[in-house]
Amino acid sequence: MSDDIRELLRAFKEGEVDEDEVVQRMVRQPFEEHMLGKFDHHREARTGIPEAILAEGKDPGEVADIFETYLERGDRLLATRVTDEILEGLADHMPDLHHYLDARIVSTYRPEAIEDRPSVLVISAGSLDRSVAREVSVSSELLGNPTDTLFDVGVAGLTRLASHLDDMEQAGILVVVAGMDGALPSVVGGLAQQPVIAVPTSVGYGASFEGVAPLLTMLNACSPGTAVMNIDNGFGAAVLATKINRLAVQTDSS
Repeated sequence: MSDDIRELLRAFKEGEVDEDEVVQRMVRQPFEEHMLGKFDHHREARTGIPEAILAEGKDPGEVADIFETYLERGDRLLATRVTDEILEGLADHMPDLHHYLDARIVSTYRPEAIEDRPSVLVISAGSLDRSVAREVSVSSELLGNPTDTLFDVGVAGLTRLASHLDDMEQAGILVVVAGMDGALPSVVGGLAQQPVIAVPTSVGYGASFEGVAPLLTMLNACSPGTAVMNIDNGFGAAVLATKINRLAVQTDSS
């Protein structure tokens, strides 16, 4: 990779490529081999989203090595679905890391809200959905979004949701997390003018098929325009909310 960079710099010095092309090629090209695959250290510059690891099922020692590398560089990295085994592997680095227990997230940095972004409101149906909802809210905060939460307002008790309509109206983006029948995003989407992102969870009795039932309900939502994530994918919802927010800020400033 260093030889490629030298060749690129030589071409720039000799006028064969311009500055914009140098920047684009340096952002897009370099991928560094790592034990878990190719880690894209230029992801944040290109997409605005830091590198992230789905830690569940990965070797704890390899995850620890990656965190050590990012800590040495002072770069931003987060891991989702962090298990007890992963935490044990990170034990030597934990004084320099930030652990969000309920969300099962570990990061090299603290949240810092970008105040001119619209806020993200994370809404969850029941208490069993809270782990995924926390993954959404903590990920959203780590990605720079002002973030609030509204938990346990499922359709089994709609009066709980009705008392928070003002909170919904003030938010910029709504992320709705629900299991069982997955009906809450349809209700919220029918009330809201903001973008609604739905996250089905794998909780519920047998006929929920570990999240397949709420996933299908959300895909068939009566309220049009609802974006639907994969089952339990709270991090993906936070990333989508972040990209919508970044575009909103760019549009306002142009």
